[in-house]
Amino acid sequence: MPNPSEETKLTLLPWHAQPGPQLEAIRKHWVPELFFGGAVGGGKSDFLLGDFAQDVPNYGPAWQGIVFRKSYPQLEELIARSKQIYPAWFGLDAKTAWTTGNTTWTWPNGATLKFRHAEDDDSWMNYQGHSYPWMGYDELPHWSTPIFYREMKTRWRAAGAKIPNKRIRATGNPGGVGHEWIKRYFAIDRYPLGGELVAKDLVGNTRMFIRSRVTDNKILLANDPEYIDRLRSIGSEALVQMYLDGDWNVIAGAYFPEFSIKRHVIPPFEIPKSWMRFRAMDWGSSTPFCVIWYAVSDGDLVDGRQYPRGALVAYREWYGAKPDETNVGLKMTAEEVADGILSRESEQMSMSVLDPSAFKEDSGPSIAERMSKRRVYFQRADNTRKAGWDALRARLKGNEADEPMIYWFTTCPDSVRTIPTLQHDRGRKAGAMEDVDTDSEDHAGDTNRYACMARPWVRKSDLVPQRKYERGIIVTGTTFNDLVEQKRRERLENQY
Repeated sequence: MPNPSEETKLTLLPWHAQPGPQLEAIRKHWVPELFFGGAVGGGKSDFLLGDFAQDVPNYGPAWQGIVFRKSYPQLEELIARSKQIYPAWFGLDAKTAWTTGNTTWTWPNGATLKFRHAEDDDSWMNYQGHSYPWMGYDELPHWSTPIFYREMKTRWRAAGAKIPNKRIRATGNPGGVGHEWIKRYFAIDRYPLGGELVAKDLVGNTRMFIRSRVTDNKILLANDPEYIDRLRSIGSEALVQMYLDGDWNVIAGAYFPEFSIKRHVIPPFEIPKSWMRFRAMDWGSSTPFCVIWYAVSDGDLVDGRQYPRGALVAYREWYGAKPDETNVGLKMTAEEVADGILSRESEQMSMSVLDPSAFKEDSGPSIAERMSKRRVYFQRADNTRKAGWDALRARLKGNEADEPMIYWFTTCPDSVRTIPTLQHDRGRKAGAMEDVDTDSEDHAGDTNRYACMARPWVRKSDLVPQRKYERGIIVTGTTFNDLVEQKRRERLENQY
């Protein structure tokens, strides 16, 4: 029997890639950009550390690497794992090879690997003059846009030596604010099983996605055979599918799980002239702007189908985003946007609402005022966020007959693309989870929120029963706020 007082020491063995996707990804050192992702527990962090280390003996001091996480605390687990792998693999003395203050490994032959964090898109500016033939990103979906990833490519080079296998490696799970741009950039939408080479194009180099599953990590499951059962116990079917299989077509943690292509997206039809029309807009310059045109159903039969009275039908959309970019605007002037709106419409608008930020005057006319000089007029939209999201959710759920109260033509692709991917805000402020993550691509979502607030709707079953008066005296239990709310809801009910 060992003495309980004796310190138990962990025996560390040299690291080897596990057969399967991890080894396949390691061997693809000739692919310039590779994303290794999918299920939790798929050996992604080990892949990053192993991919860099395999070329340490080959290039010596020319082999300079840098690996990023979104925030510094997130680096701790990766650093801890490197301290298990590297000393056993290379016989390093962690006391001399690891620099705590600079979070850097330095090998005896001069190769180095830095661990850094990048909290915003402009963090790439901190690396002016740097050069790295190897770059890594742990949990790339934590970055809401590809800006930092893209701009750091200007530092992706080898200085002083010819290195044929310069490469960028990234890992991550489905979900998160960067889900959509990563899925599109690494062609996961086209090749969900991975392993297909995407040719170099205007937005990136030759690249590949390698899919990982938790069942590929034999070492993890041998050490923790109940791990999969714990994943299955989390309850959410979508999360289980993402965590176990690395399925990028599942959107877990979506703010609007009510959204359905089948229920809410419809083919275009000729809108009756009797339907009231209006437009809503979210302003953007460096980020996308979004203009959507709506018609309000009067309940009449259209093309053999009846849309509920008061339902919104989004029939036209103009999304001002840079092609082949994510969350990057066109930087058009207010006048150019106004001219674009006029060129797209010939019908009469009964109302138009615009993002309140466009009414701010900063040492000159506001965006809204400048557009008005082009005869494009807007009112200030109601920007109450939580109430606005709730209004959109209510319309998605629909009326007592389970009919949606909002629809999108297929000619509104960016609403259809981005609304189901909106995520809950995971900030620490009280009530943050009730809001949408503002780092996500929320411009079409905001526009639809403004539209819903401009045309309030509630289920009749949700209306407060009317309280009675007796000789001008309010019955006990009826408050002034009750009466104000009741009158407001009566007006809504009478609209339809």
